[in-house]
Amino acid sequence: MMKYGGEETLADHSACAGVRADLKMCLLKSDCCTKEKKTPKECLRRTDHTVPEECYALRNTFFECKRSLLDTRQRFRGRKGY
Repeated sequence: MMKYGGEETLADHSACAGVRADLKMCLLKSDCCTKEKKTPKECLRRTDHTVPEECYALRNTFFECKRSLLDTRQRFRGRKGY
C-alpha cells in the first residue's frame, strides 16, 4: 500500500485488487501464518480452525470476481465483489 496525503491507496490498480488485498491481510493475521509460520497458500489448503471463516469467504469472493472477468455478460451487470 502507498500513502498519499495521509490516505492509504493500493499500488495495484488491477481488477479485484481490493479483494485480493483483504484476503492477503486476513491470511497474514490468522493463527496459521503467525503462530505456525506457514505460507498463506498453505493455510488456505488446511481445513482446521487456525484460519477464520472470513478468509474462506474472501477466497470465494476473490474467485467470483476473477471469474466475472471472463464472463462477457458481466460487462453489463458489473463485477461481483467489487
